[in-house]
Amino acid sequence: MSSACDEPIGVTPDGAAWLASAGTYPRSTLAFWKERPQAPVVLPCGSAFDIVSAPAMFGRLMLDRLWGEGPGSGPVAAFRGRTLLFAAPGTAQRLPSLLEWEEWSAEGRKDGRTATVPPLLCHGTGDAVTVPALTPAGDGASTRWMVAPDTRHPWLPGPEILLWAAVRAARSAVRISISPPQDQDAKVYDVSRRR
Repeated sequence: MSSACDEPIGVTPDGAAWLASAGTYPRSTLAFWKERPQAPVVLPCGSAFDIVSAPAMFGRLMLDRLWGEGPGSGPVAAFRGRTLLFAAPGTAQRLPSLLEWEEWSAEGRKDGRTATVPPLLCHGTGDAVTVPALTPAGDGASTRWMVAPDTRHPWLPGPEILLWAAVRAARSAVRISISPPQDQDAKVYDVSRRR
């Protein structure tokens, strides 16, 4: 059984207009897409959207949290082993300091609580990202829309919502043990089957 995020989806004309509005020449971008709807395009961040890029599996956990327990997400793309979460402009500037404050930074806490949590890459003003083609390239494509833009004014999560999703995803990915580490040379017996 596959989820809606696993099925190839395309961008609506309103979604394409919103994406193109991020660039310097939106009409040129739309004309290019009209000729080549299966071509990815590089767009600047900072005006229409920012991007929070996470490793694919962690990004999927964040997306699951956003849709399962939270307010949902804006557009989301898969690109070369990363999940690109489209966010409100300004998120790339604010999210890293919130992550640092929450101790979910690249270094993590020294006690190991977040040692396995991957760093999030934030792309904002001055950065550019490759967005997938308007129409799906085919099954198994490494660049595709997971949640395609479908309106000229999509709702985009801000830094606080993405922080919440990252913390929830990290807590589900990291198991915290209150027991001391096991002695590797100790003999362990399965007593669950005893009567």
